[in-house]
Amino acid sequence: MGHSAPKIATIEGIVQEIEAILGSMLIETVDHADELGFIVQREALSQAMTLLRDRAQYQQLMEIAGVDYPDRPERFEVAYHLLSVTRNHRIRVKVSTDEDKPVPTVTHIWPVAGWLEREVFDMYGVVFEGNTDLRRILTDYGFKGHPQRKDFPLTGYVELRYSEEDKRVVYEPVKLAQDFRSFDFMSPWEGAEYILPGDEKAKGEAPGAPTPTPPPTSTPKTTEKKADTGAGEAANKAAQAKSEEAPAKPAAQTDEGKGAAKPEDKA
Repeated sequence: MGHSAPKIATIEGIVQEIEAILGSMLIETVDHADELGFIVQREALSQAMTLLRDRAQYQQLMEIAGVDYPDRPERFEVAYHLLSVTRNHRIRVKVSTDEDKPVPTVTHIWPVAGWLEREVFDMYGVVFEGNTDLRRILTDYGFKGHPQRKDFPLTGYVELRYSEEDKRVVYEPVKLAQDFRSFDFMSPWEGAEYILPGDEKAKGEAPGAPTPTPPPTSTPKTTEKKADTGAGEAANKAAQAKSEEAPAKPAAQTDEGKGAAKPEDKA
């Protein structure tokens, strides 16, 4: 069944071709959601990758990822994602291991694997035999543990901060400033069965999340005439005073007194 991943070519007979190339090195073939996965023997990983690059035309190593299954005897899976640019096709190759058994490096096949193997080593503690620069790459110097393991605590073991006294970054045991909160997932619109913080100030309300009564407001000031300013009688008189330089109000222009007939005279 198809999915939303980028469309790739569907090569007829590719499974049988790769199975024939890998031979006894292959443990299991997984064909799911148009993605092919091949689980191979850990000791034969380097030889299998060389054959897939040279004979099956999977030229590029795109990613190396780790997975932790604590209930398995070999709890770690290391997944290699390969791309064939000539065939427009991708496959996944996986091996299993534990904390002690090393996985053969593929840095002599793809030099980019150096950093990718360091990431898996840093996050999961998987050792890659033959990697000459297997150091941590994502965590700090002196970091203890491997963060992507399922048994690693979510808070970690130490926290760092800048010390103004020492003028440097210091490590300290983790101290949670606030306990983990518990949520009841009840919608406040449905009416909580407890009083929310601050609602205890509202008296006479039913239990739940009452709405406080708004405080009474005084009657707003209004003016009855245009001359009223709302600032008192003294301000009203000052507003009516006319300036000496103010122009005179023009007389209303009308035809009365000039011999023109009034409207009632025309009737």
